[in-house]
Amino acid sequence: MDFTGFDHPGRSARDRGPRSVKVMIAGGFGTGKTTMVRSVSDIKPLTTEETLTEASVDVDDLIGIADKTRTTVSMDFGKICLNDELMLYLFGTPGQERFWFLWNGLFKGALGAVVLVDTRRLASSFRAIEEMERQDVPFVVAVNVFPDSPVHPVEEIRDALDLDPHTPIVSCDARDRRSSRDVLVALIRHLQERSTAALEHR
Repeated sequence: MDFTGFDHPGRSARDRGPRSVKVMIAGGFGTGKTTMVRSVSDIKPLTTEETLTEASVDVDDLIGIADKTRTTVSMDFGKICLNDELMLYLFGTPGQERFWFLWNGLFKGALGAVVLVDTRRLASSFRAIEEMERQDVPFVVAVNVFPDSPVHPVEEIRDALDLDPHTPIVSCDARDRRSSRDVLVALIRHLQERSTAALEHR
């Protein structure tokens, strides 16, 4: 893959070193954000998971994820070197509505994002998509395939999420390192295509 579009301006390839890029891993509650960061990170990830308690029963929507016992309360952090040219710093957002106030700070400096969705609970990721669009952060949608997930054609998912025709939709298993890495590669390709298109329209 060619990473020329992410070069440091004014520096030669020899002196440049790997380019560091901030990427958000967002989505609704229980869509697999922490799982993806864990599976793909080259380092032991920083997580801020806490045990769900009875106090959250009337606050968090557990429909479809009744067996979920832990939740992110601040953020997850990991990193992955896609190759010698590009390092991705991954920031996973909390999914519950009561922690959304943290998102503004997390999104600062992000070049792009992955929005994880669960086809059993598509509505849970509406807020994440709205936030991407509001903050003008390019993103790809990753459909995390759970064992009992209903299968829908890509265009039905696009319509249900009211996505732009150019927003990529990919399937993944957030538990699998290679699958999660493929999602990140799809995001980088999307960012490059957007950058190329912007230059062509100047």
